[in-house]
Amino acid sequence: MTDEPTRKKRAGGRAGMKVRAGSAAIDQMPWRIPVNPDAPTEPLDADGVQRIHKTAMRILSDIGIEFLNPAAVEHLRRAGCIVTGTNVRMDEAFVMEMLARAPESFTITPRNPDHEVVMGGKHMLFVNVSSPPNAWDMERGKRSGDFESFKEFMKLTQYFNCIHIAGGYPVEPVDIHASVRHLDCLHEKLTLTDKVVHAYSLGAERVEDVMEMVRIAGGLTHSEFDAKPRLYTNINSVSPLKHDYPMLDGAMRMAKRGQPVVVTPFTLAGAMAPVTLAGAVALSIAEALAAIALLQYIAPGCPVAIGTFTSNVDMKSGAPAFGTPEYMRATQMTGQLVRHYRLPLRSSGVCAANVPDGQAMWETSNSLWASVQSRTNMVYHAAGWLEGGLIASPEKFIMDCEVLQMIQRYFEGATWATTEDDLAFDAIREVGAGGHYFGVQHTQERYQHAFYAPFVSDWRNYEAWQADGSVWTVERAHRIYKQILAEFEAPEMDHAAQEELTRFVARRKQEGGAPTDF
Repeated sequence: MTDEPTRKKRAGGRAGMKVRAGSAAIDQMPWRIPVNPDAPTEPLDADGVQRIHKTAMRILSDIGIEFLNPAAVEHLRRAGCIVTGTNVRMDEAFVMEMLARAPESFTITPRNPDHEVVMGGKHMLFVNVSSPPNAWDMERGKRSGDFESFKEFMKLTQYFNCIHIAGGYPVEPVDIHASVRHLDCLHEKLTLTDKVVHAYSLGAERVEDVMEMVRIAGGLTHSEFDAKPRLYTNINSVSPLKHDYPMLDGAMRMAKRGQPVVVTPFTLAGAMAPVTLAGAVALSIAEALAAIALLQYIAPGCPVAIGTFTSNVDMKSGAPAFGTPEYMRATQMTGQLVRHYRLPLRSSGVCAANVPDGQAMWETSNSLWASVQSRTNMVYHAAGWLEGGLIASPEKFIMDCEVLQMIQRYFEGATWATTEDDLAFDAIREVGAGGHYFGVQHTQERYQHAFYAPFVSDWRNYEAWQADGSVWTVERAHRIYKQILAEFEAPEMDHAAQEELTRFVARRKQEGGAPTDF
C-alpha cells in the first residue's frame, strides 16, 4: 500500500497545472467534485410523474422483460416473478420493495483515495468519452481505433481535473485482439490514471479480470476490495424490452462483490421506443427497474444507478439525434422519475456532429446543460464525443473540458454570494457616476479569481486575434492536446503492485484471455 504522504503528493500533482499552448499559459481548475446547487428543471407535474411510473409498472407486470440469462431468470423465478421461457413479469410491490434496498448515494474509491468520487445527491461527476470505434484528429483524420490513440485519451483523462472517472475505452483499440483487449487496456488505464475505472460487463472473464486488476493496482487484500466500491460497470438493455446474457452476467458478478452497476437503456424515440417522449421514458424506466430489481434481490443494498440515453431520431433517415430539445426534455423527465425512486442518475454529453465544429459544441452544450437541469450525478461522454458515438476526438475533448470547467465555475458559490463585501456598496460609492472599476481596491483584490479563465476560448477583439496568427478554436485545442501529451507524467504507482499487475496480465494472456463469442 502507498503511504499517506505519497498519496497526498500524488493527488495534488495535477491541481493548478499549466500547459503551454503557443505563448499562452493554460491554467486548469483544481480537482474537486462539483456540487449542483440549482433546483432541477421539472417539466412533469406530480400527476405526470405518477402516470409514467404507473405505465412502467404496467409494462413490467403485463408485458414483461426478456431476460436472456438463465441464471437471472432463475433468481427472479425464486423471487416470485412470473416466468414464461425468457419472459419475466414482476409486480409493482416487488419492484418497489427491491428499490427500497438500494442506497441513495455511494462513494467509489480508486487506487488514489484522493480521487474518490461521490455518486448521488447533488454531486456531479464527469466521465471521458467511452466506446467509439473510430478516432479523429486534425493531423490523421478519421481512422479505426487503435491502442496508441487509446493511450492518448487516457493521458487526457488523467490530466484534466474536470474529468473525474476513466470510463469505458475512449476509443476501441481494434488492433488488439478482443480476447485480450481488456487486459492491455486496463493495464494502461490503471497505470496512466489513478482515477475510478470502469469494467465492461461482457461475460465472466472480463469482469473478473478487471476486478482483480483493480484490486492488485490498489495494493488491496480481497477483503479490502470487497469492503467498498472500487470500480463500476455500466450495462445497456437491448431495447425494446430485453436484457442480454453477458451484460446481466457481468452486472450480477459486480453486484455480488459490492461494486456499482449503472443500468442505462438506450432508447431512441421512434426507433427502439415509442415516438412520444412520455412513452419512450416509460419504456426506458421499465427496462432499468427490471435489472435493478434483479440486482437488489441477489445482492441487497448493492450500489446501483439509473442511466438515461433517451433521444430522438431523424425520421427521414433513422439517424440518431443528440443535444436536441427532445433529448433535453427526456433527460429532465427521467431525472424526475429517478429522484422519485431515490437513486443516482447518469446521463451523457453527446452530439451528432461529425467534426468539432459549431454544431458539435451547441449540441454538446445542450446535452450537458440538460444534465445540470436534471441533477445528473454522472455524465458519460462528457468530453471527446462525435458522430453520435462513432468518433472520439482529442480536439473535441479539449473543447469540452472548457465547457465542463465553465459548468463547475457556474456552480461555485463565489459567483453569486451576497455578503456586504460582495454587494460592493463602498466601491460603487468610490467610483460614482461615469468612472470605472479596473483600478479600485475592491477589484484589485479579486481580479485574479473574479471570473473564469478560459484555455480554448479567445476573448480578444478581431484585430488582436488576427494579428496574433488567427488560430481557430479547434487548432488551438489541437495544439494544447499535443502539448499535454509531450509533458504528460503518469501518476505514481507502488512498484510491487505494478509488477504484480504486469504478471497477472501476462498470465491471463497465456491462458487465452476471454472468449469472443457468447
